[in-house]
Amino acid sequence: MSRTFEIIEKEKHRQENTIELIASENFVSENVMRAVGSIMTNKYTEGYPAGPRHSGNTGRYYGGCEYYDELEEYCCDLWRQVFDTNYHVNVQPHSGSSANMAAYASVLNNDDTVLAMSLDAGGHLTHSSPVSFVSKNYCVKTYRVDENGWLDYKELENKIYTYEPQLIVAGASAYSRIIDFEKIRDIIDKAKMTIHGYNPYFMVDMAHIAGLVATGNHPSPFGIADIITTTTHKTLRGPRGGLIFCKPELAKKVDSAVFPRCQGGALQNVIAGKCVCAEEALSHDFTVYIHNVVRNAHAMAEEFKRLGYKIVSGGTDNHLFLLDLTGHNVTGHELQEACDKYGITLNKNAIPNDPRGPKITSGVRIGTAPMTTKGWGKEDFIVCARTINTIIKDIEEGKA
Repeated sequence: MSRTFEIIEKEKHRQENTIELIASENFVSENVMRAVGSIMTNKYTEGYPAGPRHSGNTGRYYGGCEYYDELEEYCCDLWRQVFDTNYHVNVQPHSGSSANMAAYASVLNNDDTVLAMSLDAGGHLTHSSPVSFVSKNYCVKTYRVDENGWLDYKELENKIYTYEPQLIVAGASAYSRIIDFEKIRDIIDKAKMTIHGYNPYFMVDMAHIAGLVATGNHPSPFGIADIITTTTHKTLRGPRGGLIFCKPELAKKVDSAVFPRCQGGALQNVIAGKCVCAEEALSHDFTVYIHNVVRNAHAMAEEFKRLGYKIVSGGTDNHLFLLDLTGHNVTGHELQEACDKYGITLNKNAIPNDPRGPKITSGVRIGTAPMTTKGWGKEDFIVCARTINTIIKDIEEGKA
């Protein structure tokens, strides 16, 4: 066996024998892996299938793409079915970050103003972080959560009137409550009527909650937002990759922002995996799965509360929650490291107004999607919460 496959075998063993609680990860099906590891990896397919559904594009820049055209069209049709929408969809982004980069580029000029959730309040790196391309290319302003850990819609509204951003972004990577997309849309529309000549775009990054949106476990942004981005590898349980949806009138802007502006050739083997992911997301079994993910997250968060811990915002409506460790003599980094020794994988995460830096943090983020895929139920997550509680106490007593 080559060294490469020895390493892969070790990672296989790790995945099979650890408790996976990272909210942005999941375990794909054998069929997804078959598709991603298929011969579809062998071909360059720069461009798009020809035709009106792809903004009138004239086709690929290479020959021999007829089956890739068929695959990509099928993939687009599937994702419109998953989210019950007539939006245009681009299935080529290599990741969620790539999707966000292209989405911004499709409607913004350099130095335009973007308003998004701050990183330390639960937003994603590509929404507002000073080290991300978004802050290098655009003028980023942020909104936060209130003193109870809930999205502060009033601050969002005030920031719109103060800065008149060209793009308002909703979505998060560490926020456990329902995001009221209709309320944000109403705030934006009110500002458009009040501020002369003001006409911003509304973008939703639903990467974390896409599986919940697809199954009716979270309100949908379709018909509300102008642009919607997502990954396919979190609650959608597919290959690592991104998607961009947009209102039909923005299709040409979005497609040209993905290719040729931000990417070259599409990864058609991953697009094949996205097809399988969409087929699975349309099944009844997937709906049951997501219901269980949400139920399990609630049960685990409630057990931590029973054990005396604080949960940011007081609980969860989705697949994740933030465990606030400020009342305990342990940091997020320490807990992450200690849990690794016990075969429990989670990630340190800043809490709102965190007194510690991002490399240490005063919290951890916990998600239930991966272990629900492995068949865990409510009682399993409750027992796991008790185990993590024991680890925390061991750290505080110097035993871990």
